[in-house]
Amino acid sequence: MKKYENYVSNLTVLSSARNEDLSNEFIISGIIDKFFIQFELGWKLLKQLLQYEGNAQAAAGSPRAIIKAAYSIYDFIDEEVWLTMLNARNDMTHIYDGQAAKQIVNNILEEYIPAFEALKHDLERLYGERLQEE
Repeated sequence: MKKYENYVSNLTVLSSARNEDLSNEFIISGIIDKFFIQFELGWKLLKQLLQYEGNAQAAAGSPRAIIKAAYSIYDFIDEEVWLTMLNARNDMTHIYDGQAAKQIVNNILEEYIPAFEALKHDLERLYGERLQEE
């Protein structure tokens, strides 16, 4: 599944953010950009899996609807964290303050990356090799 492969590939890069110089403005910006991409990959992967499961709500298309539908099917998804990520993603275009950017990076490192990693692990447990199929 190409969406899953892209999700895992980007997550590998984003997870390395823990080892970066967080005082560097370019690093902070890069982490935020990678988070944005990871979130997009995440909700679109969930949408594809909902379609695979035959869930009619997958046709809705909006990230919020997909997250809510996924939460109702997959007991391992933390709806609150994913909706918080959605809000953070939506608010990012309005961040001009360096302190606010650092706070978002802290949230990415402490909450969002672990949620992305948990989703990867739980999907692998649930779907196994089917994730590798096209």
